[in-house]
Amino acid sequence: MSATVSAIKPNAAPSPDPVEIARELARDFATRAAEYDRSGDFPHDNIAALHEAGLLALLIAKDHGGLGANLETAHKVISEIAIGDPSTALILTMHYTIHGVINLGRWPEALAARVLAASRTKPVLVNNAQAEPGMGSPAHGGLPETIAHIEGDHWVINGHKSFVTGLAGLTWAVVLALTTEEVPRLIQVLVPLDAPGIRKVRTWEAAGMYSTASDDLLLENVRVPLSDLIFEQPASEPLRRDPDFANTFFTLLSSVYHGVALSARNDLLKHLTSHAPTSLGAPLASIPRLQEGVGQIEVLLATNARLLRSLARDVDQKTAGPTDALAVRHVVIDNAVTVTDLALEYGGNRGLRRDYHLERHHRDAITARAHAPQSHMIRSIFGKAALERASVKT
Repeated sequence: MSATVSAIKPNAAPSPDPVEIARELARDFATRAAEYDRSGDFPHDNIAALHEAGLLALLIAKDHGGLGANLETAHKVISEIAIGDPSTALILTMHYTIHGVINLGRWPEALAARVLAASRTKPVLVNNAQAEPGMGSPAHGGLPETIAHIEGDHWVINGHKSFVTGLAGLTWAVVLALTTEEVPRLIQVLVPLDAPGIRKVRTWEAAGMYSTASDDLLLENVRVPLSDLIFEQPASEPLRRDPDFANTFFTLLSSVYHGVALSARNDLLKHLTSHAPTSLGAPLASIPRLQEGVGQIEVLLATNARLLRSLARDVDQKTAGPTDALAVRHVVIDNAVTVTDLALEYGGNRGLRRDYHLERHHRDAITARAHAPQSHMIRSIFGKAALERASVKT
């Protein structure tokens, strides 16, 4: 482990500024990000460092041993970590989102206490396992093929989940399943990933965010106590989405890709200010076209920062509208992709070299297109709502 990380003692009193800790860790994570991009290995050392620094417990309430931070702080931490290694930041985002829901009292007390207690002594990660090869994301409206039947005092679960971010390092997964009852229910169950019948299959071969280990989870007769039920609803109804969950998730997800864009900007500035072609006799930064291009990037980044800051504050103050987070997610991610694309353009031939990292930042940014709901779905949601309002007025 690096000197930067080893200087932070496990379970020591945290710094009053988690964002500064995140910034320091991100500098260390950046030294390994390119290697993780090549190998696709899960970033165990980064997760261990986050635990040692107390940041895995950022959103856990203080009376449960966490830092008790709000969403505004969490979004800044995520963006800082993403500047260093966005795959680690995305894993952390999923983990924070679950903790945020626990804080809101959405989990049974016994399950929440189990997860929070384990988090005090070692790196413990938890994430949802919802998407499937056949259904895709449940956001599209399908029913899961993962089934759960009751056998005595246990659920017996069989199914195949895909795109489970951080799977290689997860302790638990919140599994979405369909019961086999006469009147079926959609349920979410806390599943320990060391249980008999669990298999993790490495399938993640995406263009970017390669070390997120967003792999496949196979469940074969996995037995879970009936009491480990987190959520249930009739299967005949569309999957209910907790608005607080959505607000937290979309704020943090957008913060990941904002961090990617910031990193691309930083690397572009290094290139433009340090590279001086002999034909020019001055750094590339002296070219007016590139100055204007950097200005375009700065405007996009400033817009993203302002939107994320305002959204996080509104969510913390419980004043966010029901679709605010969706709109911000759409704008921030589109802007981030534009920033990395412009950075590649202004980086020229050198920008395509792996050791300049601009191409990696762009690959990481475009991976955001896969997160449900995708941009076209968000536009449809807003478009239909506007047309319905107009129809009512007429």
